[in-house]
Amino acid sequence: MAALKYSGMDDTDSEDELPPGWEERSTTDGWVYYANHEEMKTQWEHPKTGKKKRCAGALPYGWEQETDEKGQIFYVDHINKRRTYFDPRQAFTVEDLQVKPKRYDGNSTALEILHARDLSDRVVLITGANSGIGFETARSFALHGAHVILACRNQSRASKAVSLITEEWRKARVEAMTLDLSSLRSVRQFAEIFKARKLPLHILVCNAAVCTQPWNLTEDGLETTFQICHLGHFHLVQLLQDVLRHSAPARVVVVSSESHRFTDLVDSCGKVELKLLSPPQKEYWSMLAYNRAKLCNILFSNELHRRMSPHGVTCNALHPGNMMYTSIHRSWWLMTLLFTFARPFTKSMKLFVKLTRRRGGPGKIYAIESAALGTTRKRRRKARDGWREG
Repeated sequence: MAALKYSGMDDTDSEDELPPGWEERSTTDGWVYYANHEEMKTQWEHPKTGKKKRCAGALPYGWEQETDEKGQIFYVDHINKRRTYFDPRQAFTVEDLQVKPKRYDGNSTALEILHARDLSDRVVLITGANSGIGFETARSFALHGAHVILACRNQSRASKAVSLITEEWRKARVEAMTLDLSSLRSVRQFAEIFKARKLPLHILVCNAAVCTQPWNLTEDGLETTFQICHLGHFHLVQLLQDVLRHSAPARVVVVSSESHRFTDLVDSCGKVELKLLSPPQKEYWSMLAYNRAKLCNILFSNELHRRMSPHGVTCNALHPGNMMYTSIHRSWWLMTLLFTFARPFTKSMKLFVKLTRRRGGPGKIYAIESAALGTTRKRRRKARDGWREG
């Protein structure tokens, strides 16, 4: 301390505050160094603490690094429409120590989970991405550089969703393609068009779903809820599995629901009863049909992971969260009324993508990006038994 006092370095309130004549700077790869303007020299260690620092991750959301005509690097804040030569990452420096992975909870946002991720080399396909959780997932990946494809039935809504994302960031690579999961013919056409483009596929999110639908049959003669929530996605993955393998490491994420716990697919003898999947009108109840489809999602996800993981393709199912206000309830006035009254107490889709935990890790965005996810023993065993009996 005597040496610091002699050199005038103790005349600050904070240990990290720089003495007069010093400036903190950073390299393009995020390492912090210190410039002494009086002695015209630089050093890696902080002049007071002697510690080395680095910037925590990539640029904050909304920032971009560019170079001026003199070759000097500057930073553009697209959200606040300003530019500066000060590296904004310097506000989030950390000591040169191993950083523990952050734990996420129900208040975490999709953008927080993707912070500092460069996804410019990824192709992401998301079904039902024109609204709700699917849109927030697409938006989050597009804003982090991924090439995002919105696979939707309604092209006008999908185009509007694309416009919303590109208005937020003009360089976002996002597009819409037509996919109607209630038509297996449409699924096959979509797969053919996608394959013809020779694109890789690193992430496939089976997100589209309907709930509380009145009984109806698709053009394929199957109950609508079952085909849209499960069978259409099942067929899509089968048609694109070669693309996923060639794009490895790749991932399939299936959006299921906790409601799968309130049903079963076996009869009184303990055997799988396939007619429960597409029941006649007199035996149909919309919520039960939804629950069964979501159970099928989990069985499919676990078996797909078992078969595809040796080829570098992993698969996870997730529950997106309870009482999330989306438009999935729009087909039944009673559910719409319930969600309307509950909306002040629910999470806004503009703010949050609800996370839920499986043993492998939390929900949707984490399920897509984390390399550490696996399947639980209970779900894996249930999937194995269900497929063998079927």
